[in-house]
Amino acid sequence: MSQCTPLIRWTGPAPKYQVTEPVLAWKGALSNEQEAASKQLVKAIKERTSFLIWAVCGSGKTEMLFEGIAHALTEGKNVLIAAPRTDVVVELTPRIKAAFPTASIISLYGGSEDRGKPAQLVISTTHQLLRYRNYFDVIVVDEVDTFPYSYDKSLQFAVKKAQKDDGVTVFLTATPSTELIKIPHIKVPKRYHGHPLPVPQFEWCGHWKKKVDKKSLPKNVQSWLIDRAEKNKQVFLFVPTIEVGEQLVPILKELGIVCDSVHAEDAQRHEKVAQFRRGEIQLLITTTILERGVTVPNIDVAVLGAEEAIFTESALVQISGRVGRHKDFPGGDITFFHYGKATAMVEAKRHIVQMNKEAGFEG
Repeated sequence: MSQCTPLIRWTGPAPKYQVTEPVLAWKGALSNEQEAASKQLVKAIKERTSFLIWAVCGSGKTEMLFEGIAHALTEGKNVLIAAPRTDVVVELTPRIKAAFPTASIISLYGGSEDRGKPAQLVISTTHQLLRYRNYFDVIVVDEVDTFPYSYDKSLQFAVKKAQKDDGVTVFLTATPSTELIKIPHIKVPKRYHGHPLPVPQFEWCGHWKKKVDKKSLPKNVQSWLIDRAEKNKQVFLFVPTIEVGEQLVPILKELGIVCDSVHAEDAQRHEKVAQFRRGEIQLLITTTILERGVTVPNIDVAVLGAEEAIFTESALVQISGRVGRHKDFPGGDITFFHYGKATAMVEAKRHIVQMNKEAGFEG
């Protein structure tokens, strides 16, 4: 909010919701690791204790939530799934609605048509929680380490304000902070399909900024992208700034690559992502806005300028996590093109290798 705005609070009877059994329609099977996390979550909700699910990208965190959410809904509790970014909310909404078809569900984000509607299960950006006070029995904060939530104290305040005094908050992330690890938690180091996390490769590409300014690309970057285009393999290319993304579009189109760029302020962002999902765009150039929350089955990923400060350890782990998420395509290539190794790059690779070791994958 950029100006004084009245917030009106309803003090009458709380809305009543009809719960139709079975509340959970999802019939999939959880892995042993997912099952352990699911049971711990239900226990935390019953005991009303804060809980962290520390799970690698592609581990199936959403599915781990289902039993806990079903338990809460059956008990007549108000449930919130909150995420810092609109893209994550948009991605989650159809999956949650499919899993709980008889529950009253709304999705809240900037421009949402559901604003002002009541529901027992709310999927929302953390910004929208400023509209709630002492309302939710169970709050799940997905991607708790993500900007802006991890940096903005007002958003963390909004989550606390929206929770009932005797409510419970559950956190989900692949890269928890040191503080977050102090609360009761369970670690899930293996993906749901049982394959290891793809480990990033480092490729030095020289002074790539100078090349881009001269409307060209480093040879190894160009070769990597052309090879994927010839194989019609879809690609996310992450860049450090909006300007670089916009500079790359004409360069790549000149090479015959069907591409487009997206960023947080792009009014056509959602449509471009939808086109990419449909296979109408082969290569999507993006800022860190798509580092999480978007899943494409068979994809390779590259980062141009991985040494830039915007690419933190957490961001690079999440970016790497875009690869190999589907059981039919568990592999894939993740390459960090750089003009000098940064600490965050090394730490991100070490993080991924360590998780693979904990999952039982050696080498």
